[in-house]
Amino acid sequence: MPLTTDSLRVPHGFFTRQGGVSEGSYASLNCSLSGGDSREAVLENRARAVQTLGARPEHLVGLMQVHGAKVIEVTAPWLPGRGPPADAMVTTRPDIALGVITADCAPILIGDATAGVIGAVHAGWRGAVAGVVEATVGAMTRLGAKPETMVAAIGPCIGQASYEVAADLRDAILVPDQTHDRFFAPGCRELHWQFDLAGYCAERLAVAGLRTVSVLGIDTAADEERFFSYRRQTLAGGGPIGHQISIIVLDPG
Repeated sequence: MPLTTDSLRVPHGFFTRQGGVSEGSYASLNCSLSGGDSREAVLENRARAVQTLGARPEHLVGLMQVHGAKVIEVTAPWLPGRGPPADAMVTTRPDIALGVITADCAPILIGDATAGVIGAVHAGWRGAVAGVVEATVGAMTRLGAKPETMVAAIGPCIGQASYEVAADLRDAILVPDQTHDRFFAPGCRELHWQFDLAGYCAERLAVAGLRTVSVLGIDTAADEERFFSYRRQTLAGGGPIGHQISIIVLDPG
């Protein structure tokens, strides 16, 4: 079963790596179509995930994620793997399931159940700095949602204790706002810091006007049994890696 939060009053799930059919480095619920895994296995994994929420596999849409701030309004489903380059989606269609793929970046699911608008965000640090969170809130607002009635949940992502960064990333965060220094703790090495990605994304949501933001607080890099992690795989020498999926849908019908 996926991880959920009670505050987000629409069907959703932050899925783990467990419960699929993929093998080897992709075991077992790998949901990324852009890696080297079997396409048939990935499509089965994605179908299993979205059906858990009561939605139809052909109504699950994803993106070609590029670590930017572009947001797509989804009015009709597209074929698996044919999503446009972007890092967030919004929709008012109740039967469309929005899915984002992560392996350390932050998956953010946003819903305004009253207005009937949902959004899904893939937020790495580059996208977060570029404004993908605010762009998604803005896109949902244009569809009739209100920031004060939106609810957001930030799913499993790399935790601060696992996310050592160098000066280039820290500078990119601090140049726009020096007060964001609070999202960095001293690193183990000189001129390195530990970055709180989830906390930074939560702050961006709050500044955008959201009053209810849940952070699951689960570190993907530290939990090998349940999650794929790009950072963990890199530190282990690289190689193929799977990705988990996070899905939101208004009313699967």
